[in-house]
Formats: sequence, C-alpha cells, structure tokens
Amino acid sequence: MPARTTRESLPSHPTAIDVENLRKTYRIREGGGWRGKTREITALDGISFSVPAGEIAGFIGPNGAGKSTAIKILSGILRPSSGMVRVGNLVPWRDRIAHVARIGVVFGQRTQLWWDLSVAEGLKLLGDIYNVEPARFARNKARLAEALDLGGIMDQSVRQLSLGQRMRAEIAAALLHDPEVLILDEPTIGLDAPSKLAVRAFVRSLRDERGTTVLLTTHDMHDIEALAERVIVIGHGRILADSPFEALRATTLSERILEADFAETPPPLTLPEGATETQRSPRSVTITFDPRRIPAPALVAHLNTLPGLDDLRIGRPAIEEIITRFYADHAS
Repeated sequence: MPARTTRESLPSHPTAIDVENLRKTYRIREGGGWRGKTREITALDGISFSVPAGEIAGFIGPNGAGKSTAIKILSGILRPSSGMVRVGNLVPWRDRIAHVARIGVVFGQRTQLWWDLSVAEGLKLLGDIYNVEPARFARNKARLAEALDLGGIMDQSVRQLSLGQRMRAEIAAALLHDPEVLILDEPTIGLDAPSKLAVRAFVRSLRDERGTTVLLTTHDMHDIEALAERVIVIGHGRILADSPFEALRATTLSERILEADFAETPPPLTLPEGATETQRSPRSVTITFDPRRIPAPALVAHLNTLPGLDDLRIGRPAIEEIITRFYADHAS
C-alpha cells in the first residue's frame, strides 16, 4: 500500500479538475399519460472540489448519491443546470472535441471497444479516431500491451474475452492518446483478485511515471484504500467529506480491534473501560477498543496477566465498515 499523505504535504501542482458550485436537476413525470405531474429531482446540489495535477483522488458515495451524474458532466456527456467545471482549463460540454482528446474514461459496465472486432482492430480504430500519429500509436500500443498483459488476446474479438481481459483492454483503449486526466468508473468491477492487483499497480505506475491525474469512483473500498491519496465523499448530491482516508477513518471510526488467542478455552474477561468483548470462539476472543479511552499498550498489559494467553494481534476495522458507518451517520 502506498504511503499516506495529507493534502498539506502534497507538492503544489496546477489544478487538473476544478468543480465550482455544480448543480444538476432533472424533471421526471409521475403518473400515466401526458397529464401526469412532473417534479424536480436534484442530483447535484452545488458541489465544489478540485484535484491537483498528478493526484489520485477517490470519489465515492452510496447508490443515488450523484457520483454518476458528476462523472458524466466531467466527461462531457451531460451539461449541468448551473455551476462550472474545468478539466485542464477546458469546459467539458463547451470544448467537447478538445476535451475528449485530453482525457481517458473507463466505465466498468460499458465498453468503448467493438464487440465483433479484435482487440488490436479496436485499438487501431480508436487510434484513428483520436488522430494518434502512427509512430506514437505503435509505441503506446506496445507499452500498454506489455503493462496490461494483452499480448495473448490482441487477436481475439472483444466478445470472446473474460471480464478481466476486457477491462484491461478497456484501460488500454482509454490511454492510447496519452490523456492528462483519467476517469475510472468501477474499473475493477467483477474482476478476480490477480486482475484487481494488476489494474491497481498499473494505475499507480501511470501517476508515478507519467504524472497522470486520476479520479476513481468505485464501490470496492479496497481500490480506494490501495490507490487514493484523498477521498471525496458525496451523498444526497452534496460533498460530505474531502480528506485523506486516514483522517476520515479517525473522525468516523477510531475503534481498534484486538484478537487474543489462548492455548485452551479463554477465561472470562474483565476489561477496562473503553474495551468491549465482541466475539468469542473456543480458542480466541475479539475485543473492540477505543485507543482514546484505553491505549493499546495498557490493554495489552492488562491481557498479558491472563492464564493461557498465546498470541495478541491488533488491527483496524475493515474499510467497508468505516465507510458504512460514515454513510449511516450522514443518512439524513
């Protein structure tokens, strides 16, 4: 896992993505026929955030939070009701041709390749669409094929690929034209563990070696934990948090987990204030504790007096538990 940084410690870079007071409303018809009433739905309610060049930012939220609407506006697919967006100083819906030439987008549940063409043919067609000169196309295709392990599938049609193979090909397709900004929407959905690890490693290399700015939206919190230096949380069309993940963890769920293994059946426990037994098995006990109330060394010292103690392990709650708690705290 990459070392965590705070926004204050990040080097100063030009802003790659700048979102200012962005709003998007829809009118939907209720009831049957032309006489049905309409009502307004607010998908985005004045959100603002910026992403410096060369940063990997996670953009997360529960279903219906407004993530997809924001991504479509950033990609130039939708126009907002009000507010402003600049991606590399271009307004996506006004400067669409120039904009799409400078960004790459991967939608995990959609394809930009053609089902009946081979991967190589699809990449060639996209290279022509983006006007990638032949020498640069050949160089990028070779680099991406090696980095994403595409050599064995170049001559296969897209419809014949497994989901993991197709997602690697989709990432290559999004990067053929050397985009400055990469928008990833569920890039590891449905992938097996080796494929997820490969995609994460490649995304990190893009930022580290080429300075690519990445905006990552996903429900897989392990992608966020592995990649994002910063997490922007959206809910109800509003920004709920914008901070390094560790800061979000500290303010949302500061509890720690201690697992104690015993040579025989664990004895009854009398725990200090701030520690609670949450699970027991024939040879182990799980304890949740708040380090602000009972420091870990003090709790370990207390448990070391127990007969038959064999091993102690201290960890943090799973990232999914932290995010679930955060969503629950902001449900209203």
